[in-house]
Amino acid sequence: MAQFPSPIWQIPGQRHNVLVKICGLTLVDNALDCVNAGADIIGLVFFEKSPRHVSIAQAREIARALPQGVPACGVFVNETFDTIMQTVSACGLDIVQLHGAETPELADRLSAQNLVVTKAFFAARPPKLCETEKYKSADFCLAEYGKGILPGGNAETWDYDQTLEMAKKVRLMLAGGLNPENVADAVARTHPHAVDVSSGVEKAKGIKDISKVKAFIKAAKSVSI
Repeated sequence: MAQFPSPIWQIPGQRHNVLVKICGLTLVDNALDCVNAGADIIGLVFFEKSPRHVSIAQAREIARALPQGVPACGVFVNETFDTIMQTVSACGLDIVQLHGAETPELADRLSAQNLVVTKAFFAARPPKLCETEKYKSADFCLAEYGKGILPGGNAETWDYDQTLEMAKKVRLMLAGGLNPENVADAVARTHPHAVDVSSGVEKAKGIKDISKVKAFIKAAKSVSI
C-alpha cells in the first residue's frame, strides 16, 4: 500500500484539508504538472469508451513518474477482479476506483489485496447515494450525478447537498461538474473528504489546463472543513 499523506485517513467528520484528485490524465508531463500544482491523487481511466482512456503502457509511465506520496488511481467500469489486478500489477496502481455496477464482494476482494478502494455512487442511477452501507470495505465513497452518456466525466453539475448524509458516515469524494468557480461552495456545503475533477480543468480531453488546475486546487483547499 502506498504511503499516503496523513489526511487521507482521517475519520469522517474530523476537520481536515480536502484532498484533490485530478482524473483523466493521459500524459506524464501533464500529470507531473498537476502534482506540482498541488494534486493529491492522479486518476487514470481504463474504460475504453472514455475519451480519456489510457493504455497499460501509458498508465505505467505516468504512475512510475509520480513522486512518493502521490498515489495513482485506476478507474474501472464493470471489470473483473482478474482484469483489475492484472492492471494494478502492470501499472503499479495504489487505488482502484469502481465506477460501475460492481458488487460489494468485488470491493471486498480488492480491499483484501491491500488496495485502497473507491466505489462510485450516483444520484440518478444505481448504486444510489443511499447504498454505501453495502460497501463496507470501500475507503472512499465517490458521489456524482450519473445521468450522462458515460459512466463519469460528463461535466454535469447537480445538487451536491444530496451528499450531506453520506459525508457524516463515509469518506466522501465529491465529483460531477466541479470546476474552479463552484468547488469552494461545494466543499463548504458538503464537507467532503476529497473532490474529484476531470473535464472542469481541461483544455482538451485528457489534457489539463494547469492554470485551471491551480485555480481549482486553491479554491478547494481555501475552505476550512
